Amino acid sequence: MEVLHFVDLYHVIYRWLRLRFVIPPVINSEKAVKQHLILSSLLTLLVFSASAPAEVITTETNNGNLVMQDIPEIPASIVADLNRFQNVRSAAFLDWTEDGGGIFVSTRFGDVSQVHRVGHAGGARQQITFFDEPIGGVQRQPGGSKMLFTMDAGGSEFSQIFLLDPAGNDDAIMLTDGESRNGSVTWDRSGEWIAYRSTRRNGASNDVWLMNVSKPETARMALASPDGTGWSASDFSKDNRKLLISNYIGNADSRVHLLDIESGDMRLLAGDPDNPSSNFPIAFDHEGTGFWYVTDVAGDFRQLAWQSLDEGSDPVIITGEIPWNVGGAEISEDRKRGAFSMNVDGMSHIYLLDMVSREFSPVKSIPVGLAYGLEFSPDGRRLGMTLNTSKTPSDSFVLDLGDDPLEYGELTRWTFSEVGGLDTDGFIEPELVHYPTFDSATGGPESIPAWVYKPEGKGPHPVIISIHGGPEGQARPSFNSTYQMWLKELGAVIIRPNVRGSAGYGKHYMSLDNGFKREDSVRDIGALLDWIATQPDMDSGRIAVQGGSYGGYMVLASAVHYSDRLKAAVDIVGISNFVTFLENTQDYRRDMRRAEYGDEREPAMREHLQAISPLTHVDRINIPMLVVQGQNDPRVPVTEAIQIVDALRKQGQPVWYMNALNEGHGYRKKENRDVYQQAMIMFLQEYLLAKSR
Repeated sequence: MEVLHFVDLYHVIYRWLRLRFVIPPVINSEKAVKQHLILSSLLTLLVFSASAPAEVITTETNNGNLVMQDIPEIPASIVADLNRFQNVRSAAFLDWTEDGGGIFVSTRFGDVSQVHRVGHAGGARQQITFFDEPIGGVQRQPGGSKMLFTMDAGGSEFSQIFLLDPAGNDDAIMLTDGESRNGSVTWDRSGEWIAYRSTRRNGASNDVWLMNVSKPETARMALASPDGTGWSASDFSKDNRKLLISNYIGNADSRVHLLDIESGDMRLLAGDPDNPSSNFPIAFDHEGTGFWYVTDVAGDFRQLAWQSLDEGSDPVIITGEIPWNVGGAEISEDRKRGAFSMNVDGMSHIYLLDMVSREFSPVKSIPVGLAYGLEFSPDGRRLGMTLNTSKTPSDSFVLDLGDDPLEYGELTRWTFSEVGGLDTDGFIEPELVHYPTFDSATGGPESIPAWVYKPEGKGPHPVIISIHGGPEGQARPSFNSTYQMWLKELGAVIIRPNVRGSAGYGKHYMSLDNGFKREDSVRDIGALLDWIATQPDMDSGRIAVQGGSYGGYMVLASAVHYSDRLKAAVDIVGISNFVTFLENTQDYRRDMRRAEYGDEREPAMREHLQAISPLTHVDRINIPMLVVQGQNDPRVPVTEAIQIVDALRKQGQPVWYMNALNEGHGYRKKENRDVYQQAMIMFLQEYLLAKSR
């Protein structure tokens, strides 16, 4: 009789326990999350001990929430060495207080990030929320003091919407049903109603709902999603009778609609099903006769545009002279001032916009790095933002504005986040390089951009290739205490490539890994290995790959194709088999993932997806692996990790495995992140730094 594979045994026991204790199959509520936490804890221990080889050692930490296999005890010396790096904080800008005299920021003083109020530049942070789970998006009530925020349980991403008056003593009120997934919240002009995205109707469809926040029982569906794509509201008209609607189909196809709330009639404003383009609504203009949005319909890059609401109108492209993507935009309450960011080779450039004349001008005082979270004060005279550089963590800044929409004054830093006592002047800044790839001479990309961090000393240094997720993500020169830790503790060069398919370089570049071209992005990693071999300060005999989510797939695929050129790999919540991933990812996101990766229900595509899946070729992986997973991951299910760990063990490969039972798609709780980073350092010390295999 054939012994059940690890993942098969997991499913058998899981189904029996769920039916035995009447637990729903989908984690779609706080109650279900708690039930699944209990079930997964029991199940993990049962299956680990039942299916793992006798020599596998299972340990637990963090009150049993972090289960580890074959990970040695972490020495106290590593804990001490990393302590300061693991106590770096940030303070991201969230919103303004009602009077515009203070700001709200997101920062962590316990295990997870919470909302804090800061009354003046450099002032103390007064904590407003006190939850065991991190706070999501925050929106302050127009003309009022109350705020909305989202929060899920256990990393399930089934967020609920809460209402809180930070000036009062009352607890936050949960407005949504506690069962569905909710988000993309937009206030109306009066501060009484909200529009939001919810799966309340059937647990899968992303519909648009309306609610009077004073009367949660008024919640009603305004738009039923006709398909499995994403629908959400972006702005209310001045009379609150119409909504700008965003419909996200995939990374190269999104559309803008106008919805009449009372009649339910909807009209397409931007986007064409027969000629896909990306279109993201921002807001109605100050007169209410047109709207602002970001579109790539006129070229390779996403540009800021204005368009009349009249039928048959064409977009007026505002930023066509800048050959880079618009990253985000914000408008003042009177809708006469605007601000937007441009993603220029990974760095943020901020511009002010006169929304009446449609002229714009750069803000030259913004430091080199990333800027996001733009938000005008209630009177429109100041602009708040989060700034992040390669040497400083995210902090909140305020830009004074002049009488003219394009005038600005001093940029003031409001928060000064702790960096564990580290000397940030000694932090390493990355260098942008470009390397040729396998088809650069035959019509492919001319080169692949990559950010390179180099430690002190001549080398040759070991190398860690850190691959971003997405797949349409982008490696940018942001602050990262983990990279600074690796530079100091491991003496390793860190390379963050933006392989084909990455965002930020135009829609053509982003399309180069779609469908049947998926493995071309993996070949870009092979070309990077070739480039490393030409660098005298890099040791081509000591290279590791690391990445999460889609980056985890890239790590596994790189291990399949280049095990003979790698020494170790770290897979974080990665896809090991595209077919099982698409079949098991949460219902509300499955069709959007099919638009990116391909539809596994089509025979030819299913065959292709199986052929390129790392699990299919696991016999070609011949390097030690660290696999990191969250039990409640709704995006890449835990079974993706289980099946690759099981397969690697069966062929005798060294595998370190950790699974956080109270996390989802990545680790958000500090106690789990700390152990994960400590284990990874220990793993890389053992398998990457060694001079010979």
